[in-house]
Amino acid sequence: MAILNSRSVEIVRPSADCLRPAPWLQLIVRVNCFQKEIAMLFRAIRSAARADRLCWSTRPPHSHPGWQRFYAATYKKKGPADPVNSSRKTSDLFRAKTSQDITSIASPISLKIVQVRSSSSQNTSHAKPPSVPSATFSSNSSNEKPPEKSNLLRNIIYGLVIAAASLGGVYYFDVLGGNKDDSKKRKPKSEAETRKSRPIIRNPISRDAFPEKMQYVLIGGGTASFAAFRAIKSKDPTAKVLVISAEDSIPYMRPPLSKEIWQQKDLPPADILSFRQWNGQERSLFYEPADFYMNINELGSSENGGVAVATGWRVSRIEPLTSTVFLKDPTTDEEFPIEYNKCLIATGSMPKNLPVFEKVWDAVSSQTILYRNIRDLENLWYQIQNAKSIAIVGGGFLGSELACSLGRKYMPDKKVFQMFKEPGNMGRVLPEYLSKWTTNKVIEEGVTVIPDVEVQVVQKVNNQVLMKLSDDSIVNADVVVVAVGSEPCTQLAEPSYLEVEPNIGGFLVNAELEARSNLYVAGDAACFYDPILGRRRVEHHDHAVVSGRLAGENMAGSMKPYKHQSMFWSDLGPDVGYEAIGIIDADLPTVSVFTKDSESGKKQLEERSDEKKSDNIQKETVPEVLSSPSEISSISVSEKEEKTEMKSNSDQDYSKGIIFYLKDDTVVGIVLWNVFNRMHIARQVLTQRKKYADLNELAKLFNLHEE
Repeated sequence: MAILNSRSVEIVRPSADCLRPAPWLQLIVRVNCFQKEIAMLFRAIRSAARADRLCWSTRPPHSHPGWQRFYAATYKKKGPADPVNSSRKTSDLFRAKTSQDITSIASPISLKIVQVRSSSSQNTSHAKPPSVPSATFSSNSSNEKPPEKSNLLRNIIYGLVIAAASLGGVYYFDVLGGNKDDSKKRKPKSEAETRKSRPIIRNPISRDAFPEKMQYVLIGGGTASFAAFRAIKSKDPTAKVLVISAEDSIPYMRPPLSKEIWQQKDLPPADILSFRQWNGQERSLFYEPADFYMNINELGSSENGGVAVATGWRVSRIEPLTSTVFLKDPTTDEEFPIEYNKCLIATGSMPKNLPVFEKVWDAVSSQTILYRNIRDLENLWYQIQNAKSIAIVGGGFLGSELACSLGRKYMPDKKVFQMFKEPGNMGRVLPEYLSKWTTNKVIEEGVTVIPDVEVQVVQKVNNQVLMKLSDDSIVNADVVVVAVGSEPCTQLAEPSYLEVEPNIGGFLVNAELEARSNLYVAGDAACFYDPILGRRRVEHHDHAVVSGRLAGENMAGSMKPYKHQSMFWSDLGPDVGYEAIGIIDADLPTVSVFTKDSESGKKQLEERSDEKKSDNIQKETVPEVLSSPSEISSISVSEKEEKTEMKSNSDQDYSKGIIFYLKDDTVVGIVLWNVFNRMHIARQVLTQRKKYADLNELAKLFNLHEE
């Protein structure tokens, strides 16, 4: 299902195998291409056989009825002639013409006819056409015997055999994909492979539908673009906005793709995808219904303006000096321009891949997914239906969320593996003790977790992806998801002469999110200056919404700086949910405050991580009820079962608390661990930029014991 304009039109695209004719039909088509030449060939063969019967009849040639009819038709205007000599000349000419016809006709289909001279004696008194081999006979003897029969018929048979072999070769190699190695023969594609290889549906189909000039052009069809055109329309109701998206879907939300969507029993069609929110209400995955958007052909002439989305199209470059974007027509590979008044780059980010997978990508790509968009959701969903094992490479936000969702949905029918190089889930953002505690919760969701490993070898064996890990263990999976982070889509930077931040990536923009005059950047692709935390680039939903909205307002005339401290959230099963704000990095020193039930009631406990603490922070004594973070859990890897069991040495409970991230004794990041509706307090703490002598007192502001 694809959204083409204001009306929803169902497009049924058969698979490549459905469009491919049956082998026998392809052979008929190929033979049909030469039907004229084949018909001429058989007419020539019949003529040759007739000439053979005419010339080698036991009766005298001139008395043969067929010869008489031929002679009367050929020489009736040339007067009387010697019957015997005329018959010989006629026979020679007839055979020569027939041989020439066969040779000229057979050449288009690679048929060679070898002419062999007859060993019979020749009568020198009879003239023959030059360079035309033909059989002759002598009539000197009164008891005349027919000379040796011509080899013409045998040559014709040889030619037919060669023609049949040629057609058979075309049939075998082109239709069957003939190969000595049976494993490399073309096999029918599965439903999952067909879905993965289906082309992007473009709307509009032709470049002729695009206007030559547009008031607002938004490059990218994600959350940032949606927030931008809503802000533009709120300030300028008659604005005309053109959204250009490389995907073939209208703007939609990405976070549910790894969480809520997998709670459904069946996957709805792509254009009506929905999910159930935390409050139990059903919500569409798309921000606006399809009929909200205008047809591109009508946008230019609309008096009230509107928003149109061009799906399946890519911008190749931008010329800021002339305020022009260039799109590439995929049918002709030519560029065509669209002038703009204001332009926004909201190209987002794209998933990373590992070099070990890139080396064998052609072999494993049909069973390996870089998870990012709706198409990836559909591909993964339908591949899993026939799979018995799923492997997720990566322990970050996406990998951990997806592992929990799949483990909960398919346990125990399918086995879900998750492997990563960190000691525990979310190891790059959480302190190690909390990361390992989280891994226990992920295991409870039915996931086989393998930490502290890297994938070293990838092969395709027996229609499975075999992965050899750094601990020499081997994991075989029917489907693999590579979720090792993302990188900003900055392909437009070089051809458009735009500056990119070399360390953290993204288009460099000022505080107003402007990269050049009338050219703005928002979302994952923007590298902006944060007045509190410095130069940053953020890849989260909340940042896309707020930065897109601010960019849209500035495009419509405002000049507001970007000061928002964006937040993000994640859910890892029913027992782990958290919200975070600021710089969340496990390399920073952290101070954690958790609550725990005891016999006398709820007590507040303070915990510091052992790792990479600032020299200015003194390590406090850990309460006796808790062991030190380094002793929280131990790792045991069983090579036979290919999984990790996280065993806790004590009864620590990190189910609710706050983690403060420090830089120069100042709080630069906060994680609210199973604590909700406190984000406004966390923003105030970051904005004040204070140095707190006792973070335990700061934690009291969050009222951890209140629901």
